[in-house]
Amino acid sequence: MRFVTTFHLWPFLDTLVSYLAAFVLGTLIGAERQYRQRNAGLRTNALVAIGAAAFVDLGQRLGGDVESIRIIAYVVSGIGFLGAGVIMKEGLNVRGLNTAATLWCSAAVGAIAGSDMLAEAVLLTGIVLLANTALRPLVDAINRIPVEGRSVEATYLVTLTTTEQQAQGLSDELVARLEAAQLPVGEVRIEPRAGGAADVVATLTSTIVDAVELDQVTDAMQALPGVRHVTWQGRTHD
Repeated sequence: MRFVTTFHLWPFLDTLVSYLAAFVLGTLIGAERQYRQRNAGLRTNALVAIGAAAFVDLGQRLGGDVESIRIIAYVVSGIGFLGAGVIMKEGLNVRGLNTAATLWCSAAVGAIAGSDMLAEAVLLTGIVLLANTALRPLVDAINRIPVEGRSVEATYLVTLTTTEQQAQGLSDELVARLEAAQLPVGEVRIEPRAGGAADVVATLTSTIVDAVELDQVTDAMQALPGVRHVTWQGRTHD
């Protein structure tokens, strides 16, 4: 049995400590994510930390520090694919970036624990928890600052509802009126709807603009024949 020749008590105990540390620290990070009902919660973060610790510890046991460093590089790149799985794009909004970043940090905690630097692993865990909890009130305070007082970019959607036959002509008219108002149009698409209707959606990317300018354009378009409804909405982003 090869197990008899490969098993050594003290290295085994060292591995056990690394695994347990990764499990406990990953669980602490995951508990905060689970409490906030995120996609990657307690079990995911714990498993990511344990997996990273296992790979790094295995590399160190078999090939020493040089091999463990090589495995750490693979862990860093590999965890990116897992993080991409929790990032979701809904229209112009992107969700899950913070959860993906937390998974990346959990892998770092596991890799550090697998390298037998337990104090550093505990320190990083505390910093991750601090970032996900203590910074939240600061984020909320910044978000409450009026948009008019900030220098930000925003994406605006102007949506016009008409018939499929008139959609193209009204799309050209909408673009012309927006550009005449010096509102640059980034994209225009026509989305068919049930009953022969269609939505003309114009996307504007610009700095914050006066709502009156968009209201003037939408009011003018609303008065045109064949236009059933015109509305606009804006979303700020980084």
